[in-house]
Amino acid sequence: MRNFKIAVIPGDGIGKELAPEGVRVLDAAAAACGTFRLAYEYFPWGCEYYVQHKTMMPDDGLDILTRFDAIYFGAVGYPALVPDDVSLHGLLLKIRLGFDQYICLRPSALLPGVASPLANVTPGDIDFVVVRENTEGEYSGAGGRVHRGQPFELALETSVFTRIGVERVIRYAFELAKSRPRKLLASVTKSNAQKHTMTFWDEVFEDVAKDYPDIKTERVLVDAMAARFVLRPQSLDVVVASNLFADILTDIGGAITGSLGLAASTNINPERRYPSMFEPVHGSAPDIYGKGIANPIAMSASGAMMLDFLGEKRAAQMIDAAIRAVTAEGKTLTPDLGGTATTTQVADALIEKITS
Repeated sequence: MRNFKIAVIPGDGIGKELAPEGVRVLDAAAAACGTFRLAYEYFPWGCEYYVQHKTMMPDDGLDILTRFDAIYFGAVGYPALVPDDVSLHGLLLKIRLGFDQYICLRPSALLPGVASPLANVTPGDIDFVVVRENTEGEYSGAGGRVHRGQPFELALETSVFTRIGVERVIRYAFELAKSRPRKLLASVTKSNAQKHTMTFWDEVFEDVAKDYPDIKTERVLVDAMAARFVLRPQSLDVVVASNLFADILTDIGGAITGSLGLAASTNINPERRYPSMFEPVHGSAPDIYGKGIANPIAMSASGAMMLDFLGEKRAAQMIDAAIRAVTAEGKTLTPDLGGTATTTQVADALIEKITS
């Protein structure tokens, strides 16, 4: 019997509603397999914690999390309490950078029974993965402001691209493309305008590509790729992009597959020197917090990705199969998918599929 210690950080907004439901789904899969156990510890870090302590997480938060096999994260951000830049950098980005979680995987797949806003698109037409550089680039936090409030006030936000940072994410994307049947890899750039950072990105991509002659590659400007996500998503297999570009594109990926409430993600340290973190893409959604209608599928799918990363592939497949069965039936769906079910009712439906 394998035992895993999971740190659960519900965070803010609907993260508080979804994390417990995701845990219930994880426990159902663990019980159905009978080969491993999950032991959870909850941490109340987030915007309400900040109001009380003037910090999003304690100073020794990373030391505390190091003891765990994985981190199961809900959402961060509640601008009515804390500015978004403070909450994001104080919790989520602090964990990503502190644990060198340099790979963010965000799959986009149209599930059975879910209608895409795109015309003439059916399940199977959209099935790609975005590999996001997760620790540097445009979200490095390098920069500052001077002469605040003066006419000559200056703000600088500096993108940081290192050779090791760019090469390792691109090489990971090549390996992922190599493992998939289509073996296609598109690199997102904007080197026509960003003459230093993105030309550097392009050069590293071409260097790494020499080691993978069997992978078909292309270089696509980010604005063209945004259009392609909408016009020709069938043409995509694996996409690799910088921190900012991938962040924006994957929201489009969630939208074209029916709802951000379905979009899962991982933040991983591939070498496993530190715990990796698994979270839905949708964020804290303060506008629906407390209504009990948030979609738990993305949280559950993120949990499946966590189990897969921990080596419990059968349990991960159980959750994925349950998600597909529930959406295919179309009987128990939250309002974002056109249904009337509550968060708990959808989680119950997933658990029923896992245990039946």
